[in-house]
Amino acid sequence: MGNCNFASEQNQDELQTYITPRLFNFLYVIGRGGFGKVWKVEHKKTKQLYAMKEMSKAKIITKKSINSVMNERYLLSTLKNPFIVNMVWAFQDRENLYLVMDLLGGGDLRYHIGRQKKFTEEQTKFFIACLVQALEYLHYNSILHRDVKPENLVLDDQGYLRLTDLGVARIWKPDNQSDTSGTPGYMAPEVMCRQVHGVAADYYAVGVITYECMLGKRPYIGRTRKELRDQIIARQVQVRKSEIPHGWSLEAADFINKTIQRKPQNRLGLNGPDEVKEHPWLRDFPWQKLENRELESPFLPKSEDNFDAKQMEPRDKQDTNPELIQQNQLLLRRNSVQELFQGYEYEKEIQQHSNNFQTISGNNSTAVTARYTQSNTYAN
Repeated sequence: MGNCNFASEQNQDELQTYITPRLFNFLYVIGRGGFGKVWKVEHKKTKQLYAMKEMSKAKIITKKSINSVMNERYLLSTLKNPFIVNMVWAFQDRENLYLVMDLLGGGDLRYHIGRQKKFTEEQTKFFIACLVQALEYLHYNSILHRDVKPENLVLDDQGYLRLTDLGVARIWKPDNQSDTSGTPGYMAPEVMCRQVHGVAADYYAVGVITYECMLGKRPYIGRTRKELRDQIIARQVQVRKSEIPHGWSLEAADFINKTIQRKPQNRLGLNGPDEVKEHPWLRDFPWQKLENRELESPFLPKSEDNFDAKQMEPRDKQDTNPELIQQNQLLLRRNSVQELFQGYEYEKEIQQHSNNFQTISGNNSTAVTARYTQSNTYAN
């Protein structure tokens, strides 16, 4: 539930509690996104710590992303899994949308890549196993994440990795070639080239991340989407035997080479998570012990806060452009604008998560695997 007092159709008598920003102490910024900031917050009454995503409605409207933020809230309300960052509350006021999520103190993988540059094979395999578990859960529920990247992989204090940010995630549908959202560098070629895509698109990003952990760089590097696309079309990157670092196995290199295949029909993961888990690199991994959190992570984040301290700033710091502030205030004063965000509220205690999420394609990984056609775009 939320403090959406401008929604005339909302029956205020039915609201037993109001979730508002005033219930939280805003401690400091731990991340940034396209619409605002992610705060480390403390619930004043319970002293429980959370991560709170604060998103500007004006920015959401300007970037034509209303459907994306509403879709993210909907998906999170149907999901609960130990390998994703779960939602606790969603609410809004006149200026912002708020998502209150699990707080993970280990920092995101991008932060640690910046500090470590590379990881050992044992560390990387543990990260990838956690990620595969998260994707298995999403894919069995017919959901494509479509933005798997180090910034969206967050570690808890025990070094277990969780997947977050469902802003561009979608329930799979057969004709999704127009859905091209994602992050260049991790975006699958079929998505970049506006072709139909399925679960294999997420596993392409898994391969890129594994490559990055092994070699300290991505397989394709470019400043723009066009530069990346031109590189991908020009050649198929593969890890050569001579490039494998000391301490890494041939199986790891083979896993990378099969997940970063340009043609999705040749890519490991086309037929879902079972295929990925059966690869020799992961075949003997103790999945049940991972699920039960009985494994000790080979990478433990430092005990203090794992974030870029340069992000810290007081919450009352505002945009100093008075003209822009006035424009936003006028925009958000309209009831027709506020109605665009109707139904954003969610409260975990009232609307319990469902572990039996009914999918449009059935509970089978192959049911959400897209059908691909041969394309000369990726011809060697």
